[in-house]
Amino acid sequence: MSPQPFDWDNRRVFLAILHEGSLSAAARALRVAQPTVRRRLEALERSIGTVLFTRSPAGLTPTQDALVLGRHAEAMASEAAAFMRASSAPAGAVSGVVRITASETMGTEVLPAMLAALRVRHPRLVIELHLDNRNQDLLRRDADIAVRMVRPSQGDLLARRIGAVKLGLFAAPSYAERHGLPAGTGDLARHALIGPDRREGDLAMIRQAGLCLAREDFAIRIDDHVAQLAAIRAGLGIGICQQPLARRAPSLLPVLPAQFAMALELWLVMHQDLKPVRRVRAVCDHLAHELAVYAAPR
Repeated sequence: MSPQPFDWDNRRVFLAILHEGSLSAAARALRVAQPTVRRRLEALERSIGTVLFTRSPAGLTPTQDALVLGRHAEAMASEAAAFMRASSAPAGAVSGVVRITASETMGTEVLPAMLAALRVRHPRLVIELHLDNRNQDLLRRDADIAVRMVRPSQGDLLARRIGAVKLGLFAAPSYAERHGLPAGTGDLARHALIGPDRREGDLAMIRQAGLCLAREDFAIRIDDHVAQLAAIRAGLGIGICQQPLARRAPSLLPVLPAQFAMALELWLVMHQDLKPVRRVRAVCDHLAHELAVYAAPR
């Protein structure tokens, strides 16, 4: 590969193809014509002297060179996005862009109301909320602030432990009216249980909390935690829910609270280089207070 200057538009096309798997899907994602995507890919391949994708029945398959270059291109994209956020307003102003990453449940059910109150106080803030159950890399500047349910292990991060969010088994009143509620863990086998489909990590966590369940024990199998909560609320069965969410109207009924309980630590994390940036600090302080209230035992 010859060290040619890297064209930013070609980089965007390359990453779009890498993520989407085809020229047409990349074109839709970028909102450009497919011939433009093809032309830029061919220009990039000529400039570096290597083939980046091969055709397969499933679409375009990245070569080993593409996978190696993809990691660098992702890092460049993250740094470019971080640059744009940093330049969106002066460091001393509570305005401009702040990017937050959180799990799908926290981002859907918990953070929106907190962020609405924040923007009432600081209407010039622009919030980017990225929802992903995987932990985004704050060292690579994928986000400015992370709301995490596990203790961060990376260095150079400022991590604030907010508390612990308690979880339990819950059911909707409509389910209890039809089927009753179990008197003990031995009764769970005759009930419709809601739980993970293919997430072995979730199943392992349930077992560590004291429920010896296998995938086959769940009548409703869903990996998405927000969809699990929706299924519990709809009366499909009994499932695990964060206690503060279960208390919201319409409230859910606790199931075996003395026999099953677990908790997830709640952390607020930011890169230490962002501490002097007033808008990031304001968002972090606001979320720290609101999340502490959310997680407080009742």
